[in-house]
Amino acid sequence: MGPVHAFQWYDSLIFIVMLLISTSIGVYYGCFGTKQATPGEYLMGNRKMKKLPIAISVAVSHFSAITLLGVPSDVYKYGASYWWTCMSLVLIVLATLYIYLPVFFNLELVNMYEYLERRFDRKTKLLASSLYVLDETLFSSIVAYSPCLALSAVTGVDIHIVALATCAVCIFYTSIGGMKTVVWTDFFQLAVILATLTATCVIGTRSVGGFSSVWNNAAEGERLDIFDFDLDPTKRDTFWIIFIGSAVGQISFIALKQSGVQKFLTLPTFRDCVWSVIYFAISMSLVTTFCVYIGLLMYAKYVNCDPVLDHKITKPDQMVPYYIMDVAKNIPGASGLFIATIYCASLSSLSSNLNAMSGVIYHDFIKRLVKRHITDETVTKILKMTVVICGIVCTSLVLLVQHLGGIISLTVSLGGMASGPVMGLFTLGMLFPKANAKGAFFGAISGFIIIAGIVIPSKYQRFIYPTKPVSMDNCPGSLLQAVANLTTVQPKTYLVSQKPFYLFRISYFYHFTIATVLTIILGLIISYLTNKNERRPNKTLLSPVIHFLLREESESNGRVLQSLMNGENPVN
Repeated sequence: MGPVHAFQWYDSLIFIVMLLISTSIGVYYGCFGTKQATPGEYLMGNRKMKKLPIAISVAVSHFSAITLLGVPSDVYKYGASYWWTCMSLVLIVLATLYIYLPVFFNLELVNMYEYLERRFDRKTKLLASSLYVLDETLFSSIVAYSPCLALSAVTGVDIHIVALATCAVCIFYTSIGGMKTVVWTDFFQLAVILATLTATCVIGTRSVGGFSSVWNNAAEGERLDIFDFDLDPTKRDTFWIIFIGSAVGQISFIALKQSGVQKFLTLPTFRDCVWSVIYFAISMSLVTTFCVYIGLLMYAKYVNCDPVLDHKITKPDQMVPYYIMDVAKNIPGASGLFIATIYCASLSSLSSNLNAMSGVIYHDFIKRLVKRHITDETVTKILKMTVVICGIVCTSLVLLVQHLGGIISLTVSLGGMASGPVMGLFTLGMLFPKANAKGAFFGAISGFIIIAGIVIPSKYQRFIYPTKPVSMDNCPGSLLQAVANLTTVQPKTYLVSQKPFYLFRISYFYHFTIATVLTIILGLIISYLTNKNERRPNKTLLSPVIHFLLREESESNGRVLQSLMNGENPVN
């Protein structure tokens, strides 16, 4: 497939300016500002960041090129059910603010996995940290790969060169600038992303005759059939599957992942955290709605000539770049702005992950190997070098990923397998006072093994979900193409009697939930069987929502959460 609209000099200029601005922010904070001389400033911004930039940074790092490319294509193929993730944000906000975040803020942790050592033991912390680093390394490689593939396609530049240049820019500004660079770069990048999404929606709506045309085509094409409340977990995207599955997954990202929690802990008061989480939810709802609407725009544009069936593109993942190049081909700079947007989303996720991983690796692994006392300046240098090393590893995987096709599906599966048990660990620690170290450790391992036994085989079954209807009626030479398609080998599908085993057909949205629930249940069972009248954990290690269950401390019910809301430190 050749590009619909090739890169011109002004497209390249827009793209280069975006990279230069991102880099200049890192240079400013690394060389001309306070230079991030201490670990506290490098990782936590001295806990003096502002709530709106933090909210935007968390939101931007949450959606990458995978979101901007994947969600519209998913809506085009399967309908707008993905929008229910916006509704799940209500549950995400409540769980984050009332269950998890108060504990972390109260303890003032730089590395959130230190909580697991205080609540359980060191081996449980190291287990969670290892799963986190592995998950983030593989995920970061895929995040970096997506925009490289897009830029290589429209410019013709070798993908290896693009990958090296892209990762080098991100590693550079993240390593020298630290948390402040990550946050303020994200703030700039959100402006680029929203500008592009807005322009795309306006141009796309006009190109098909207005909003009523978009809505009518979507309704006739079954893209608005989103009110499916069936409880069957083997369906692809019912309300309950998306609402529950996305809620659990996003709670983990926002409230139980270092790259998310670390940013909230840079705020001076818990009240700032509250507003920051709310602003995050608004930002995520806005971007998700944009992406869903772009999916409907694509269907309205190609309602009578599907680009995949017409062989304009080879796979649905190319739908969004193809659509942008097509609908805005006569607008100078549109291609450059779109590619810049994809890069903004990916660089944000990559920079956040590198900064967060450096903190976890240092505190959980390197620090244990350093026996003597070292200065803050030396620690900061170690953190910066860790960012560089992690970036090089991710870059290496980017260069390999095109030759290891299975690694993408493996990485997606690993996200649920690794992060699900970790969420179960934190939930056990904060909500179940009688959970002990043995229960947590072996519960997480058991949960990981069981969910791996479900996820990995399911990836080899090739169970194909039916898509919404598409057409070739108005494609050039559609009759000849239809005849040709009859002689083409179609993808393997399953008859009812040939369907994979039930567990292997469970929606991938539920994999995260299953891993979390398994860890909690097995952890509680093992804790009960191994309980030897162990002492109840300190109240500060438990979520404020269960303090009323502590009989001897019933008089202080709710005081911790209330004092945090008032900007006070409940420990004093």
